[in-house]
Order: sequence, then C-alpha cells, then structure tokens
Amino acid sequence: WMKDRYSTTMNQALKTVLPVKAKVMPREERVIVSLKPKNEIETLLIEAEKKKYRARIRLYRALLENGELPLKLTSEKLGITAAMLKPLVEKEIVDLKTVKKEPGAGNRFPETGPVALNQEQKNAAETVIRDYDSGQRNTYLLYGITGSGKTEVYMELIDHVLRKGRQAIVLIPEISLTYQTVMRFYRRFGNRVGIMNSRLSAGERYEQSERAANGEIDIMIGPRSALFTPFPDLGLVIIDEEHEGAYKSETAPRYDAREVAKVRADMSRAAVVLGSATPSVESYYLAEQGEYKLLTLTKRAKENSRLAGVHIVDLREELAEGNRSIFSRRLKGLIEDRLANRQQVMLFMNRRGYAGFVSCRSCGEAIRCPHCDVTLTLHRNQHLKCHYCGYEILVPPRCPSCGSPYIAGFGTGTQKIETMVKQVFPEARVLRMDRDTTSQKGGHEEILSAFAEGGADILVGTQMIVKGHDFPNVTLVGILAADLSLYSSDFRCGERTFQLLTQAAGRAGRGEKPGEVIIQTYSPEQYSITCAADQDYDSFYTQEMAYRQILHYPPVFQLLTVMIAAKEEPVLDQAAKEMRQWVKEMEEGADVELIGPTEATVYKVHDIYRKILYLKKKNYDILIRIKD
Repeated sequence: WMKDRYSTTMNQALKTVLPVKAKVMPREERVIVSLKPKNEIETLLIEAEKKKYRARIRLYRALLENGELPLKLTSEKLGITAAMLKPLVEKEIVDLKTVKKEPGAGNRFPETGPVALNQEQKNAAETVIRDYDSGQRNTYLLYGITGSGKTEVYMELIDHVLRKGRQAIVLIPEISLTYQTVMRFYRRFGNRVGIMNSRLSAGERYEQSERAANGEIDIMIGPRSALFTPFPDLGLVIIDEEHEGAYKSETAPRYDAREVAKVRADMSRAAVVLGSATPSVESYYLAEQGEYKLLTLTKRAKENSRLAGVHIVDLREELAEGNRSIFSRRLKGLIEDRLANRQQVMLFMNRRGYAGFVSCRSCGEAIRCPHCDVTLTLHRNQHLKCHYCGYEILVPPRCPSCGSPYIAGFGTGTQKIETMVKQVFPEARVLRMDRDTTSQKGGHEEILSAFAEGGADILVGTQMIVKGHDFPNVTLVGILAADLSLYSSDFRCGERTFQLLTQAAGRAGRGEKPGEVIIQTYSPEQYSITCAADQDYDSFYTQEMAYRQILHYPPVFQLLTVMIAAKEEPVLDQAAKEMRQWVKEMEEGADVELIGPTEATVYKVHDIYRKILYLKKKNYDILIRIKD
C-alpha cells in the first residue's frame, strides 16, 4: 500500500516497515553507587534541602531508597547527568561503575494508577470505549484546547485496550517531547512502556522491536517510525499533536503517518485517535465530512488554570517611537516583573543560529553557499554554515564580491537572542534550547529538567520549546517575531503560524498563577495572528478554508508535486517542458490543473538544479494514475 500510495520502490517500503536486524550484545550500563553510609547520605540530604539543591535532593533520596541507580534512569527520570555528578564523584560521595545488562531487561517503574477525569474527558473516553466494545473501530479527532488534559484521555483509552489483552502505539512529533510525555506514561503503566526514537542505536531499536513482538511491552512511544512496531495484536494508535509536519517523511517513501496509521489500524481492527489543540485543516475537514468522529475538550484540566491573556504588539509602532530593540517596551516590562516575582519566562524565536545571514554594506551582496541556492547562516563562533549541505567557512575579513571590509550579520537567531537577554537582564539565569544545544544524547532532557526544576529564569528557544511542555511556574511567553513563519513560500504558512502561536500561548499560566503572552509582529491584522491571540480555531478554520477553496489547495483539491533535477540547467529545462507537455496530452479530458515547471524554493542543492511541476485535481486516483 505504501509503495503504491507514495511512489516508492518495494525495497524502500520494506526498509521502512521492517526493523533492521542487528545483533544485540549484552550491553554495558553505568550505575551510580553510594560510597557513604546511609546516615552520612541523610546528613547530605538535609544540607542540600537547606541550600535548595533540587537535583541533589532527588539524587540523595533515590540513593537512600535504592542503594544504586542506573545513570540512564537518573538522566531520564531525575534530570541528573554524568556532568552534574562530577563534583560528587571528586568528593568521593558517589562513584560510577559499569555493569553488564542483558538485552530486554527494562528499568522498573512504580505504577501509580489512573488520574480522576473531569466530565469532558470522561465523555470523550467513553465515546471511544463504547464504540470499541461494540466492535466499531473508528478514527477520532480529539480537539482539546492547550492544557485540557488530552494525555489523560489517551491513558484511559490505553488502559481499556490493555485490559482486552491488546497493545497500543503512541506517536509524538519531537524527541524533545519524549522526556515529559514518557515519564507520564511510565508513572501510569510502569514497565509496560517502550521507547523508540532516532537517538537509539540500530541494536537498541531492534531490541525494542523484539520486546514488542515477544509481549514484554504493551505500549510503544515514539516518532512516526514507532508506527511499525511489530505488536502481535495492535488495538489502538494515538497520534498526539497530529498537526505537526514531523509526521510527514521527507525521504522516500514520503509517507504521512496519519494516513498510514489508519491503514495499519484497519488491518489490525484497531482504533485511531488524533489529538491536537490546533488540528490540521485536513483533519478538521475530514471530521466535518464525517470521515473522522470529532471529540472536543473546551476547558483546561487543572481547576484553577485559565488560558493566558494574549497581547499583540505592533513592531512598526515600536520602531516609529524609537525602540530598535528586539524586545518591545511591554515585553521588557513584563520580563522585569516576572524576574522580580521569581516566575519563569519563555522566549520563542523560530530560527536557530546567531544572525540570519552576512552581507556587505557596500555592494549589498550576501555571502552564499557555492553549492546551494541559499545564504550561509552566521553562528556565534564566527563560522558561516549552510543548513542544506553542511558547507562551512569562517567569516571572511572582506566581501568576496567587492573586497569591502564592511560586512556584517543581519537578522536574529536564538544564539543572538540569548546574548541580548543576558545584556538586558544581567541578573537572569538563561537557558537556550535549539537543535545546536540538543545535538548530544540526552541534551533535551538535561535542558528541560533543569528549567522544570527552576534552574533558569528564562528559556530561549525555537519551536521545540513551545510544544507540549508543562511548566507551572511559566507565567510569560514572548513570541519575538511572529512573521518569520507567516511569509514562507508554502500554502500552509498561515496554518503553521496559527498553530505555533496558539501552542506557544498555551505554555503560559498552566499552573495556578495567571499567564500572559506577547506576540510581536509587523502584521497585527493578519487573521492567523488575530485568531491565535483570541485562541479562536473556528474563526481561523473558516477563513483558511475560504482561501484554500478559492486557490484549489488541499484539502479541497488534491496536490501532486513532481520534482525534476539535473546537474545541467539546459537539460533540466528541456526535461521539465517535455514532462508538462506529456501530462497535458495524456490527461486531456481529465481537466488537471498544471502549475509550472517552476524553480524549487531552493533552486540549487549540492550543485544539482531542481524544478517543480504541480498538478491539482479533486480526484486523488487520477493524480495517482499520472504519477504511476
């Protein structure tokens, strides 16, 4: 089915769905052991409590309870890493020793049992359970505002499926979500949970697949690849944050995990639940058409928790009144207030790096990648890097085009924001979270747990900080440049902007303290921004669907994208023209809309030129026929 649907080879399809067999040796595991007697650890615990060393408090308590601790477990569960243990090892309080661990042996977690659901959560869960028990296996769209407790509904449904002797797969979009999500499932279901993600080695992934096939685990949590876990009797597939682009594969087969989940569920007689605070336009459209059953959660799960107050700041007015800072006056004042009240702040910028690009102030030329049709991104170590092919150079002393010494960085990324925050708020403790700071194994967990434990006042980051995390002490979220995602060359850019802003706004005020959100933009009247500020999905959906209808975009029409690539431009031009002509002749009566061939968004990558031909048609079967 994947081979036919996504225009791929059988070999590529098989590689995607089958676990790569790799011999799994007994693996070595590092364990923390106490070198001090129990009474001395108790004394150290009292000292740590006085000084409010939260990580050490957790460590000493765990050592008193268990005697020794796997390092991996302390990193995942307690937020304690080898680097944090170093001073304790030097003082001979603890030591790290290596032990052999047989494949398949899981860590033991205590099970805490179910959480009480509110009436809305109960209604949603009972609808699915009632259908399930009567033999119906539907696809459901669980549309719940941020903080409405979708995860508790998922766990109730998983519990029901497990009691029937069947298994469940939970898909999550980002590795950065794994830490908090997995811990919630561990606390509910103990040792029946397995994890699959790209940070695991081939051997570890194969081991997880074997454990699932052998019945050692009943729940698999992971990104889209976890969908192919070989459970013997799959009963439920949950796709959290279903609107995320991460569910679409960028490499062949270019599959959509939501579509594949439905097919896999049909084959297994399983149910599918898609959850989101900002459903994709496609999924909401299918719910309107009756293909999905719509379940809604309109209230926050925590009793005293309320949606944050959202304010839009027009950056054009800030500039007109002489404020050239990245922080509007209102945002700056609110940050100062939060720091004074010992509350936490999240600052969101959808771009990593230090500055957008480097250009010459004399001739205006930007420094570009010689192999790709993009500018190089400036990082703080004075390196210029291509985020497409990895090409990297030091910032040249003079402009390569005209020889002028007046070259400088333009635009702002997360590294530069971090530097500015430290300059404007020198007393604040600042953490940064983007792909650069989380490239090491365990990097996400270390930053998130440090922030959750109050180890920083301000967290600066890209979109990975605004999705799914629950920090009760965060009462202010600043979205520094809402326009960054609004004007990309993609028909979904308005939808993505609305989703990002709504998700970001949902991070504030999740505890008892009220939250505020500042959206800084040069387009304060654009409907994606105004609807996100009002947390009004219905109004956004109505306006977005009108735009899609007028321009014949999905989900109203289906869209097939064909990329044509060649090393020589004349060859590419000729091939692209011939392909367009061939489609016109083949499908003369089918009335297929053709756009292009046009240059790809990034025309040249790795010295290869690329053009795109777009085909639009309501009937997807006709597009599949053309593709074949």
